[in-house]
Amino acid sequence: MKSIIKPIFTLLLICSALACKKDYLNKVPDDDLTLDQVFANHDYARNFLNNVYTALPQEYRMVDPVVNSNPFVGASDDMEEMYPPAFSNTMNDGSWNPTTNVMKYWELLYVGIRKANLYIENADKVPTDDIYTAADRTKAKGEAIFLRAFYHFLLMRIYGPIPIEDHSVALDFDFRSIRRDPIDKCAAFVVSECDKAAALLPDRITSSVDFGRPAKSVCLALKARVLLYMASPLWNGNPDYANLKNDNGTRLFPDFVASRWQDAATAAKACIDQAESVGHGLYTSATNDPIKNYYEASYLPNTKEIFFAYIEGVNTDHDVYSEPRGMNGVGFTLNGPTQDVVDDYEMANGTQPILGYTEPGHIPIINPASGYTETGFTAAADPKGYYAAGTSNMYVGRDPRFYASIHYSGEIWKPTLRAGGTALDFSFSGPDGYAGRNGGNYTKTGYLVRKAANPDFIMSPRKAVVHSFPFFKLDEQYLNYAEALNEAQGPVADVYKYVNLIRTRSGMPNLPAGLSKDDMRTRIWHERRIELFFEGFRYFDAHRWKIAEQTEGSNVYGLNILAGANRMDPNFYKRTVIEKRVFEKKHYLWPIQQSERDKNPNLVQNFGW
Repeated sequence: MKSIIKPIFTLLLICSALACKKDYLNKVPDDDLTLDQVFANHDYARNFLNNVYTALPQEYRMVDPVVNSNPFVGASDDMEEMYPPAFSNTMNDGSWNPTTNVMKYWELLYVGIRKANLYIENADKVPTDDIYTAADRTKAKGEAIFLRAFYHFLLMRIYGPIPIEDHSVALDFDFRSIRRDPIDKCAAFVVSECDKAAALLPDRITSSVDFGRPAKSVCLALKARVLLYMASPLWNGNPDYANLKNDNGTRLFPDFVASRWQDAATAAKACIDQAESVGHGLYTSATNDPIKNYYEASYLPNTKEIFFAYIEGVNTDHDVYSEPRGMNGVGFTLNGPTQDVVDDYEMANGTQPILGYTEPGHIPIINPASGYTETGFTAAADPKGYYAAGTSNMYVGRDPRFYASIHYSGEIWKPTLRAGGTALDFSFSGPDGYAGRNGGNYTKTGYLVRKAANPDFIMSPRKAVVHSFPFFKLDEQYLNYAEALNEAQGPVADVYKYVNLIRTRSGMPNLPAGLSKDDMRTRIWHERRIELFFEGFRYFDAHRWKIAEQTEGSNVYGLNILAGANRMDPNFYKRTVIEKRVFEKKHYLWPIQQSERDKNPNLVQNFGW
């Protein structure tokens, strides 16, 4: 949304439903317009709508601890964030609380909701002509309705039950009358809003000038996602939250209802059918190479797989933070995938290489049927040129999505730009390693994220590239449908079908026949971790499944970056604790900031905070 322009009005846009600021005193003389004046002019109204988009979270920003960035990847067991001020590090050490929490999503998103409400309530006043038609007005209103629903969901996924704000309020409104609504009522509201928006929006965005705006498919995708969350253990009959009530006695979490899984499955299938009927599909590369299929889908903007994305424009954040330090220029090597996620990638034959660990030492229990080994190095380079001779055998013969997602020692990356050779080397003395670090710029885990990094980016002299961050894609809906359907009906044919479509795109064999419901659940959870890596899903999946005590409350491992004369030194490949993470049950939901509860004491706090 880099094209969104500065608003041309003041007072209307700066007060949220739960918090008002006095920035309106800083007025620009010609910009002080009333609501009636704004919505009497379609250019002004369009600018107002554009400003509603400014509350979209900038989830491509995983380093900066700003209000609308993304701490969720670094707070999951997918990644270790090297930048100390990153809020994910505060989450990981357990030192956050309602007073020190600087990620003010509550304030940001309710400001966006207020703006959306004002637009929806005035949209029908906008005059139409040959330039701004009645169809344009209808579409614009649908966009605002979708954004209002999306902002409610973004609040729900971190805070749980929230106050539903379906209309604007006067500036003298007594906010102390506002209370949190039960989570099932919140979910029903988002579902209803998605249906309303879908009826007003086009089937699919086809014009490049409208990329980054919603169409019908994303409304159905949001509906399916919120119903999946509503069916999951965190929200659906969670005994830990049974006694969380408003001061008037209203329960905020419901009893368990099994049919919620079928509701989620039905919604996901409706989304898939509609999306595919208008041309959406899984992306495949020109050569249908399994690695390129997945990798190109991660960085190319506006592919047929994407329903809705944040258009970053020309941006270098992710490329810079994932660029190995020894490339042409000094990369800020901050995004470090964990050894935990590396171990989770299957072998290319579809088997799991590591079945567990023995302690002390976190020694992997290797699956003898997988063909995986951690000893020795390859004698020959990869036939397709993905890794060099002398690469650790632990990286050989893995799921193609591993090579598309992870920078590892031995990988061939931008060979024409490589200083002093072609293969990456994160060992202590290697060109990408700790010994030659520039300040704090080194990978703490011995890996960097490749997924979503554009290969055309150049660090020095700087060559920036266009990026977008997808909020909704078709592959997620396939997995949403498979998970919900398996929970509702067991591993029926469609469950296999849609998981296997994901695996086939990346050159992986189909799931074995005859899986039980529990076995299929394990497979789907694994598939989500691999397919949706680095997209923010792991944190929320672990929370809604209630497994975060294991994924976020234990040691996180990497390689021994303080050892190794080069990438063929076995000492470098020893699993090493990089962080002892803290997770308490209260961390399943975020605390409402104390500053918000000071304004409205009737906002009951989340469990444990």
